[in-house]
Amino acid sequence: MSKKNQPPWAPSPEYAALLPEISGCTFNGFGEIEPRRPRQIFWLKKPGDHPFARLLDAVKQRFSSVEAYREVYANADRGPHKLPDPAAERTGDSAEKWTHRVKAFALNKPGARPADYPGLGSEAELVGVANIDPTWVYEGFESTLPHLVVIGNAMNHARLSRVPSSAEDPEGQLEVCDQYNRGARVANWLAHWIRSQGFQAKPHAGPWVGSLNLLPAAIACGFGELGKHGSLINREYGSSFRIAAVETDMSLLADAPDRFGADDFCLNCQVCTNACPPQAISNDKQLVRGTVKWAVNFDRCIPYFNETFGCGICLAVCPWSTPGRAPKLAQRFSRRAAEKAARS
Repeated sequence: MSKKNQPPWAPSPEYAALLPEISGCTFNGFGEIEPRRPRQIFWLKKPGDHPFARLLDAVKQRFSSVEAYREVYANADRGPHKLPDPAAERTGDSAEKWTHRVKAFALNKPGARPADYPGLGSEAELVGVANIDPTWVYEGFESTLPHLVVIGNAMNHARLSRVPSSAEDPEGQLEVCDQYNRGARVANWLAHWIRSQGFQAKPHAGPWVGSLNLLPAAIACGFGELGKHGSLINREYGSSFRIAAVETDMSLLADAPDRFGADDFCLNCQVCTNACPPQAISNDKQLVRGTVKWAVNFDRCIPYFNETFGCGICLAVCPWSTPGRAPKLAQRFSRRAAEKAARS
């Protein structure tokens, strides 16, 4: 029997018993015709009476039972824990210059940071600006700041490829944790600097979910296209990167989305679909909260994600994630898209 005809992986009885009566797909808005704001569904710091609270608590305990996972955040440098109040007087500058300075700071370009700010080791590989769309704000939260600086930190693909992780071999997931830590470091120091200029700034960093859905923001600011596996595909790093962000009222210029043919590629590629043990990745787009898009089956994905300390198989096997391949694929599919448009 071929792999695609095999029954999907099933969760252990222990974890299956923790799943709520409501489907995660239903909770996420699968099949809903009307647009609405998303709901936080996992990695809440304080889940309270959230439907998936019991499962999340069990997952936290599972991760913390392994010393390597327990220590990766406990001893990490994630930047300043407490941010200062914004300076009493705002520094004047144009939106164009502020945008340039913010990006240079995040990328740690020479001379971009004051001498008393951390230097090497805190830089990002990607940075973009988006105007905050209210539909990105999770239900139950509000955002009063107009702009979002999105930060991307590339992962070591060789290390990421050691997934699914286990207690005995945690390296693949530890790479994810390290890049979340690096993203937090950049976001927290950037927020610290923005506040020193007299503006509001609120950092967002994984793995915990904040008040904003960062995925559509990353698409809006030019980080790439949504892939079949439900994660972004970037023209340089494929899906091998993590994102963080900073909300601010500093005057900034938004970037444009970057479309280079990843969506067309995913229509015919089945690599992640075939590699997913719980068969959570569909070959068809789904209607989710009024939009037809690629979306992963939460009810199949999250139990496997939990029992394998974060999975990550789909990101590792994505053809775009192979080092050096994404720029070539982007060039090829951008050319195809241009030729198609010229014929129409």
